[in-house]
Amino acid sequence: MSGTLVVQTAFLGDLVLTTGLLSCLAERAGPVDLVTTPAGCSLLGQHPAVRRTWSYDKHAADRGVANLLRLASQLSGERYGTAYLPHRSLRSAVLAVLARIPLRIGFAGSAGAWSYTRRIERPTEGHEAERILALAEPAPGARARLSLGLTEAERRLAVEWLAARGVGQPFVTVAPGSIWGTKRWPGYEALVRALPGPVVVIGGAEDRALADAVAAAAPGRAHSAAGSLSLRASAALIERAGLLVTNDSAPLHLASAVGARVVAIFGPTVPAFGFGPRGQDDVVVQLTGLGCRPCSSHGPMVCPLGHHRCMKEISVERVLEVIN
Repeated sequence: MSGTLVVQTAFLGDLVLTTGLLSCLAERAGPVDLVTTPAGCSLLGQHPAVRRTWSYDKHAADRGVANLLRLASQLSGERYGTAYLPHRSLRSAVLAVLARIPLRIGFAGSAGAWSYTRRIERPTEGHEAERILALAEPAPGARARLSLGLTEAERRLAVEWLAARGVGQPFVTVAPGSIWGTKRWPGYEALVRALPGPVVVIGGAEDRALADAVAAAAPGRAHSAAGSLSLRASAALIERAGLLVTNDSAPLHLASAVGARVVAIFGPTVPAFGFGPRGQDDVVVQLTGLGCRPCSSHGPMVCPLGHHRCMKEISVERVLEVIN
């Protein structure tokens, strides 16, 4: 048996933070194979540390036991020798067992830890990227090197998209969306009106209506790319802009992976959870001294107390001051 499989079917931000582990493993023994979501396949299918992706749409097309067994059978045919399981889920653990992968490495205390052949203590401090990297047992103090491996063709697509809309440099990217409702700062429209130069609003197809509303705040100067560019082309836009204003969401981590500066607005969650920006010049804007935050690990869809002060009381002027 040979070959390494990494199973990471969590959110896209978590997948980006896993690229440090992927690169570390690839440097040791060559590119690895990756089980991830369909969106994850689009994001990392061309990553230089990834040889092959296996799409697993666990909440939709591949939902249910029959599809789990089907994928496990396909993986078993590849005769992988080692599986790394950064996502601490029972489903991922069971998949590796059913795929008959003899060496299964994951974090102690995970839902599926009983099935692991090697259990690694998950660090309680530091950034999530280094916590994930701990599965590879790197040298003490090693820093995860996040990357997307963008191609020149993807960068050229971003340049062409900007040129078609007359967007020159410098420009700012903003990402107003989030899966979790309370993570969305309500000040993006006012911010875009106040910014002096061109703005590009990014997001997925699910963010299109929100992004269009934000872009409409500055007609002719702000443009929405939400839903019209791939994840990787959107990352190329962030890279070219050099500055992203974002909530605590996946675009924050895309920016970290392409080396763009970040102004990150945190509300119901806090950077101490390990998911903050990583750059030396990055800045977090948050409301301190509020006893109700953080209110959950992800941020609920609606404020449990009904006031959403953690976001509503962050002023546009304060964000502008940080940008300037």
